[in-house]
Amino acid sequence: MSTEVRSDSHTGAKTAGAQARPLEGKVVVVTGGNSGIGEGIVREAAAQGAKVVIDYVSRPEDTDAIIRDIEAAGGQAVGCEADVSKVADLRKLVDTAVETFGRLDVMVNNAGVEFGETVATLTEEKYDLLMAINLKGAVFGTKLAAEQMRSQGDGGVIINITSTHEDWPMPSDLAYCISKGGMRMLTRTAGVELGPDRIRVVGVGPGAINTPINADDTPEQTAALEAAIPLGYIGTTQEMGKVVCWAASDAASYVTATTVMADGGLMQKPGAV
Repeated sequence: MSTEVRSDSHTGAKTAGAQARPLEGKVVVVTGGNSGIGEGIVREAAAQGAKVVIDYVSRPEDTDAIIRDIEAAGGQAVGCEADVSKVADLRKLVDTAVETFGRLDVMVNNAGVEFGETVATLTEEKYDLLMAINLKGAVFGTKLAAEQMRSQGDGGVIINITSTHEDWPMPSDLAYCISKGGMRMLTRTAGVELGPDRIRVVGVGPGAINTPINADDTPEQTAALEAAIPLGYIGTTQEMGKVVCWAASDAASYVTATTVMADGGLMQKPGAV
């Protein structure tokens, strides 16, 4: 059976009935990649042809299950136990990508925690732990990925998974908002610095996403949140995976030093939450 090929009347470009996978052959590292948004990114990247390194710190059986699914579909993936709050572990992640697949094309700094502490309740211990994972992990993940990409000499993409709260106050979670605000400026500043090396740095800011973090919400809380979102529903990890993979692909080749908000319009609705 032949594949349909046609010429676009405006551009003259040829498009195939079966479109090539956008991340074919790319090597992608995803921190916090065995659950939640990270898992959505891993699965979508593999479906788009990437070879994936899945970072995790717990539940190795979940990582193994994801790898089995990817391999059953003809893809390639490997797990790497690494604590992103430790620079040596971040280096292990990059080394795993290079040793296993030969290079690193996309670094996704996704791992994060949220504690729900205010100015009144926040402790030094919780602040230090959250900032080490959310912000330090992203800063040094960016640094080490950039070093590897520079050595390869042909560019790359670094994606920071931030939040609507990089810009939108949430008084019930002070340190989390501070960490995401820091990632906002990491994305912008590193994007400017690394532009001449053809390394793009893009933030993706999820809004309300259906992950284990909100599994305990009551039906009333869920309904109120859905009502606050202009699109009318809570986003999925699969949707976040698609946004991240778009940002990592050549389709976003002129996007850097900025954040793509994926929140269903939540931030723009007056009096949303």
